[in-house]
Amino acid sequence: MKFKLSYLAILAILAPVALDAQVRIVGDVAATQMVERHVELNQRVKTIPGYRVQIASFSGANSKTSAFNLRENFITDYPTVQAYIVFDEPNFKVKVGDFRTRLEAYAFLQQIKDIYKGYIIRDNIYPEPPLIEEYAPDDETSGDE
Repeated sequence: MKFKLSYLAILAILAPVALDAQVRIVGDVAATQMVERHVELNQRVKTIPGYRVQIASFSGANSKTSAFNLRENFITDYPTVQAYIVFDEPNFKVKVGDFRTRLEAYAFLQQIKDIYKGYIIRDNIYPEPPLIEEYAPDDETSGDE
């Protein structure tokens, strides 16, 4: 029993020394290349799944002109909301907004429903970049008074 305790004591003393040694991990080259390719593709993709409100779909003669006129009217009424024209043969569709959730899209639809009839659709959206706030201490409250 004393032999086992002294063996464990020596092991406990040497364990931190052994853990301090550098470890080299060797991986599969194909797996590393696949991960690098995945990162590269994700950096190129600028859209994410989300929702928009489709306010019109035009087809036939003058459909393109009608879609562009409606888009211009919408931008005049709501300058802070993005408006897109999508040609989905044979229709020109006018879609507005970049909403991450259905609830956000629904709230906006309720705001515009008296002027623009529309409905919520799933679409790839352009998300707003996250706000980056830099910390800068106030000169007035810094305690140098």
